Amino acid sequence: MPYHSDPLDLAFHALSDPTRRAVVSRLASGEASVSDLAAPFNMALPSFTQHLKVLEECGLIASEKRGRSRWCQLVPERFNEAAVWMEAERRRWAERLDRLELHLDNQEEG
Repeated sequence: MPYHSDPLDLAFHALSDPTRRAVVSRLASGEASVSDLAAPFNMALPSFTQHLKVLEECGLIASEKRGRSRWCQLVPERFNEAAVWMEAERRRWAERLDRLELHLDNQEEG
């Protein structure tokens, strides 16, 4: 696995895995225990907790121990950083496409 150091790189790396995306989707509806999060997946708990570790290390989720259970929740601020980057990229590409459309329209007229 390549070394990722930028927080945005870490977030996108974490979200590149379908299991981790499913966990994020589940946590969007509220906090959950690790055992509840792991239930839908056909994998050993140590393997599943590695996915949680990746999400937690990049700051997308936070967890805390309550009694004998560990509970996880989303950290919205990290998602906001990714959303800001994606929106800036979307605007940049929309502007490029607008310029291309204008260029093509000018070619047809000329």
